[in-house]
Parts: sequence; C-alpha cells; structure tokens
Amino acid sequence: MRALVVCTGVEVFPGKGTRTGIWLGELIHFFDVLTEKRIPVDITKPGGGVVPVDPKSQDSKDEIVKRYIGNEAFMDALNRVPALESIDPEPYGVVYLVGGHGAIWDLPGNEPLQKFIEAVYQANGTITAVGHGVAGLLNVRNADGSWFVKDRYLTGFSNMEEKLVSFVSEEVPFYVEDKLIEKGAHFTKTVIPFTEHIEMDERLITGQNPNSARKVAQKLIEELWEK
Repeated sequence: MRALVVCTGVEVFPGKGTRTGIWLGELIHFFDVLTEKRIPVDITKPGGGVVPVDPKSQDSKDEIVKRYIGNEAFMDALNRVPALESIDPEPYGVVYLVGGHGAIWDLPGNEPLQKFIEAVYQANGTITAVGHGVAGLLNVRNADGSWFVKDRYLTGFSNMEEKLVSFVSEEVPFYVEDKLIEKGAHFTKTVIPFTEHIEMDERLITGQNPNSARKVAQKLIEELWEK
C-alpha cells in the first residue's frame, strides 16, 4: 500500500503576482508520520515538475519543518515530481491533498485528480486533505454521480481564518468553507482559528489548517493499524 501526496502547481496569486504554492509544513508533517511507519509516499502535482512552496511557510520555528528544509535530498525531490496525469491509482491506498493557497486554483477543477480520488476510494482506500487542499474534493463525484462531499462531515480552511489572513482574503476566488457547505457538506471548525482540528467520516479524514496536518496523518495511521 502506498500513499500519494498531491500538491498544487500554482506559484503566484493570479492578478497579484504574490508568490504562493503549498504550505510546506502540511506536506512535511504528513510525510514524516507516514515514513516513520515505513509507508511509501510519492509526491505529485498536476503536470509534474517543480512543486511551488509558499515562501512564508519556509520561515518556520517548527523543528520538524526546519529539519526537512535542511534535508537537501528531500527539498531537491520537490523540483522534479511526476505528473499526476501519468500515475496509475491501483497501487495507492491513500490520497493526501496538501493545502496552501495555490490549491484553490488548480485542484478543484482537475478531472484526473477527481477520477483518481474516486478510484482510490472505491477500492477501499482513504482520502485525506488539509486546509485549502480540501478544495480539491469539491468536484469529486461518487459512482452514482452525487457529490463526494455531500452529507459528509469534514473540515478545511475556515472563513474566519481566510479573513484573518488579510493579505490574501480579497484575492481568493472563493472561501473553502462556503463552497463545501454549498455542496451539502457538514462543515465543522474550531472556535479559535488556527488551532488543531480534524474530522473523520468513514474513509475521509480532513484537517482544518496547517496545525492540523500531523493529526490527520496520525489519525490515518490509527485507522490503518485498526484494519
């Protein structure tokens, strides 16, 4: 069983030019927990190539994040990831959608990603996502054509958290919380923004924000070990 980590390929805010990409800690904490358990993890993005990293996410006091930033082989691998479109879902039992603002532009409308998620889930796999990465679930459909998120309990980057990030709140095309609710999801969140919160609904595990990424991975491991 392998895990596929899906990253955004968007490196700047359209119309603004400010750099964005993945939030590095959301990738690192998930990767760290799974590799500690010797679960093979592959990283991809639409189109392949370089994974863009939000510069703000590299200025971290998190010791685990700093350790990976100092790992030349790990960081170099992010410069040449395979294209999502070229990957066969068959070996994968887990999909993880990394957050960071870039994800809200290219993940929701990506048909290969939608088909990949459906294939893994239908094969009894687990779908995980955190922060803005949860937006990648918005247009996924079940085998019967219904929305994947409809009637499911999940979380993601909240409206309040988006508003508190004032430098981008007016630049985003939509708020993740609003769109999920529009699609019929039961959205949950913490009272205090940017604190750890995860939600689980059958084989769907989501985290609200960067501080929730490690908990998503730990919950995934807990579920895999119980099966």
